[in-house]
Amino acid sequence: MKITRLSLWHVPLTSHEAYYMSDGKTCDTVETAVLRVDTDVGLVGWGEVCPIPHYLPAYARGVGPALTELAPVLLGADPIGAEALMAKADAFLQGHRYAKSALDIALWDLTGKAAGLPVHALLGGRRAGDMPLYHSITCIAPEDMARIAKDARARGMAQFQVKLGADGDWQADVARLRLVREAVGAGPLVYGDWNCGATSLDASRVGRAVADLDVMLEQPCATIADCARVRDATGLPMKMDENAHDTASLLEAHAAGVMDAVALKLSKFGGLSATRRARDLCLHLGAKMCVECTWGSDIVTGALLHLAAATDPARLMNTCDLSSYVSPRLDPGAPERLNGRIAPPEGPGLGITPDLDLLGTPDLILD
Repeated sequence: MKITRLSLWHVPLTSHEAYYMSDGKTCDTVETAVLRVDTDVGLVGWGEVCPIPHYLPAYARGVGPALTELAPVLLGADPIGAEALMAKADAFLQGHRYAKSALDIALWDLTGKAAGLPVHALLGGRRAGDMPLYHSITCIAPEDMARIAKDARARGMAQFQVKLGADGDWQADVARLRLVREAVGAGPLVYGDWNCGATSLDASRVGRAVADLDVMLEQPCATIADCARVRDATGLPMKMDENAHDTASLLEAHAAGVMDAVALKLSKFGGLSATRRARDLCLHLGAKMCVECTWGSDIVTGALLHLAAATDPARLMNTCDLSSYVSPRLDPGAPERLNGRIAPPEGPGLGITPDLDLLGTPDLILD
């Protein structure tokens, strides 16, 4: 089998509600990059990556130039066994993990289709019928966030990410955590996420003010060292996100004592291949994991759900149905949340079939 064509689309995804985070980060309408890899035997593989503004050194319109640079390595190559071809791509073009993430996902999709197996079977086998989700709550007025949490709890959600810091008011962040904790009651997991936007001083003030609550903090500061200061000052468990992007950063965060939990995002690591290696390291280190991605629709959601399904349920904290937060859906028949949980797609490969009428004409074709 050989790769004969790469096709790329850029699709605007609109959040169902404006999504506010600290330090000016927002998700309202964001462009996702959708990749199709065609072969000489008629099989196609789908990939997707969706960078969001101000979050990572990545942008949707960077995917096309990276693929154009990689075209001499990819066109005519055997796509079966994603890691072999990705090793060649990494040797030819260093970095640009977010662009390679879409490619890697498409290669796993192709490999699964060629084998007649779902991707989770290739990643070690299905460990769970379905997986727990978390519900991310945009950073708005504390009372409104509590209402959103209560509604989601009534629909079966049991894990809640509370965005903090959008207004720079540490006391409002205290109210956000307290009111959400009260709204969902005892038991559900609640964690406050600054997305790197807080100083260690402000995050420590918030953490000390809610130290009597059952809550966790997520990535308050931009460095592991500052996150460690917050952990030491508050005594609260901590989840890493932005600072977790390769095996070296995972080891550093673990050594600093700030990785009780960690977000493993496909776009940050470079796709399923690299994120699976990160998952296996976290199994050794003892961290709970959120298997997810930065943003996106059904293709990237399908990919991360396969990896989540192949992860030890005792170590999988949660996963994410990114496609439920945005429209349009690229595959209207893709899995949806049910009682706070979700199952991976069925069928060979990713089990995702994008709507070609929705995609329209590709913005880039390489053949």
